[in-house]
Amino acid sequence: MTTPLRIDFVSDVVCPWCAIGLKSLEQALERVNSTVTADIHFQPFELNPTLPREGQSVLEHLSKKYGLSPEQLARNQESLRERGESLGFVFDLEKRTHIYNTFDAHRLLHWAEAEGKQRELKHALLHAYFTEGRNVSDHDVLTNVAGRIGLDEERAREILNSDTYGAEVRQAEQHYQQQDIQAVPSVIIDNKYLIQGGQPVEAFEQALQQIAAEKAAQSQ
Repeated sequence: MTTPLRIDFVSDVVCPWCAIGLKSLEQALERVNSTVTADIHFQPFELNPTLPREGQSVLEHLSKKYGLSPEQLARNQESLRERGESLGFVFDLEKRTHIYNTFDAHRLLHWAEAEGKQRELKHALLHAYFTEGRNVSDHDVLTNVAGRIGLDEERAREILNSDTYGAEVRQAEQHYQQQDIQAVPSVIIDNKYLIQGGQPVEAFEQALQQIAAEKAAQSQ
């Protein structure tokens, strides 16, 4: 018998460590699938909520936000590329020219959960941004990405052209801010255990096994 765990994955689609953390978590879940059943929910977090839709150049943004030089940025990007490659995720960061506002992407993710395709859309958005370098604030891009995974493109465009799910996304963001979530990815298990950062597969595996064992013992 497997132990069911609810996992809330708080993240942003322009966060490279969120892509790494998700791949690591999923591979860890594959390793413990004989003892753990996971119900994953993707929760919104905006790294750059004040950015306009056209975004800001990566170099300008990261140099202003973190003081990175072009050389430091290049080294960081190579480290990300290598880490992603080890997990089966392709970072083609030369194509990623800008950082974008992601509020509309989070609205689509909220909708996709009700459609049973939230995880697929999350992966598609991460791929569109980090592998293809696409603008994930552009409504045409978002509509296309939604269609790629079998969501209704017409409905996606209707949502994007309105304020649908805006209040729900804001409410969820505020909830996690009030829980003192200030960095992503933040992985919350059963509303009780917190794992932060793009951890290695082994770290997630160990945590999942420990939490599942504690929960199983408590239910006996």
